[in-house]
Amino acid sequence: MKALKDILQDVKVLFRSVEQDLNIGAICFDSRKVNDGDLFVATRGEQVDGHDFIDKALANGAKVVVVEELPAHQSSEVLWVQVEDSKEALGLMASNFYDNPSRKLKLVGITGTNGKTTCTTLLHNLFVGLGYNTGLLSTIENKINEEVIPSTHTTPDAVQLNALLDRMVNQKCTHCFMEVSSHAVVQRRIAGLDFAGAVFTNISHDHLDYHKTFDEYIKAKKGFFDGMKKGSFALVNADDKRGLVMLQNCNASHHTFSLKRMSDFKARVLTNSFDGLELDISGTQVWFKLIGAFNAYNLLTIYAVAELLGEDQNEVLSQMSMLDTAAGRFDYFVNPEKITAIVDYAHTPDALENVLKTIQEIRSGNEQLVTVVGCGGNRDKAKRPKMAVIAAKYSNQVILTSDNPRDEDPEEIIKDMKVGLSPVEARRTLSITNREEGIRTACILAKPNDIILVAGKGHEDYQEIKGEKIHFDDKEVLAEFLNV
Repeated sequence: MKALKDILQDVKVLFRSVEQDLNIGAICFDSRKVNDGDLFVATRGEQVDGHDFIDKALANGAKVVVVEELPAHQSSEVLWVQVEDSKEALGLMASNFYDNPSRKLKLVGITGTNGKTTCTTLLHNLFVGLGYNTGLLSTIENKINEEVIPSTHTTPDAVQLNALLDRMVNQKCTHCFMEVSSHAVVQRRIAGLDFAGAVFTNISHDHLDYHKTFDEYIKAKKGFFDGMKKGSFALVNADDKRGLVMLQNCNASHHTFSLKRMSDFKARVLTNSFDGLELDISGTQVWFKLIGAFNAYNLLTIYAVAELLGEDQNEVLSQMSMLDTAAGRFDYFVNPEKITAIVDYAHTPDALENVLKTIQEIRSGNEQLVTVVGCGGNRDKAKRPKMAVIAAKYSNQVILTSDNPRDEDPEEIIKDMKVGLSPVEARRTLSITNREEGIRTACILAKPNDIILVAGKGHEDYQEIKGEKIHFDDKEVLAEFLNV
């Protein structure tokens, strides 16, 4: 239970029907989850308006209702609170309800199109290795030390987020590393959180089904940095031309990292092979298990974060040398016939190009590369032809297949992808709607020493088709067909 006056701390209240204080059992924004004595927040979403479910919340026992627009009839048995932005209010109230757990942790948020999951996962594992109780909030999973809590969104809703942070505090965590999605910024899910640091990895074409324009997508990322307070740090990729944009009007201390230009944190790739990466970081040469130039950026990012959090350089680099990559991120094996099979989450044009460039850099040139890739349904359609063109540019053979078609016809998605292909590229491209059949065909086509890349789903162990999640794991299917 929590006093309403404490829950409303720092919330901009436009109207309150009664000045009476009450004890609240829980905060809900889903009317179906309301119990007697709870506070219901009516938030407006893309598809649903919580104001339409106020009566349901009242029927379930809500004693306080927070709205942007007061209903025509206001029950006198309920305390009504009107605010300008109920999503913002929900974030603040959720933080207050759980006694502002983010203030009791060193919370670092990482945003960007690519690299968020890898960086947060590596940071979590690094700080556990350094001896800290550490939390993780990521696309793949949420963790409190080694306890795994299933993840449903890149960034949880405000109530779930603060509940998880509160659990971390109760289990004596000192640090937490979390992905901050552009959706979460726009939807104010991170309102009320105190971040010790904000990190920008990069930005490229993604989520335009939601943000509509690239400029709006950039503004969403920048919104995270605009909310940072003095005393925190902002770390950005100086090799991305949008990196310095994130620092404009940002109150946090400014820091940059780079592989290509002058920056506060600098690294240089010395060796890049299937065996790993050798990097020079701040004058120290270290061998890492991770592969590819994109992982050089990820490793440099976590090194910079650790140093900004006050950790010892040598101890950090020593621990980093033992880290493995996140699940489904350039995750590979070699079968008895010396066929290399790679599974990667790359589902944006930029991410796919990064993975294919990495393969190009470390292959001998005699192997054939077969790439299996699709695009998700009910998502940004503009990236579909770009994905096919990039796959064709770097691969000897391309197989276009289903990803998570959701409510769309997978054959229509593949047609959208093929639009960008030239006649020459089209001749090297197969269309196989069934993903399992597409992967099987790649395994048949591959000869000893060849490389197969299956991109788009990475760690996911399902396909989402017509509202159902059906078990499907790229790595399992590859292992079966390649006799591993």
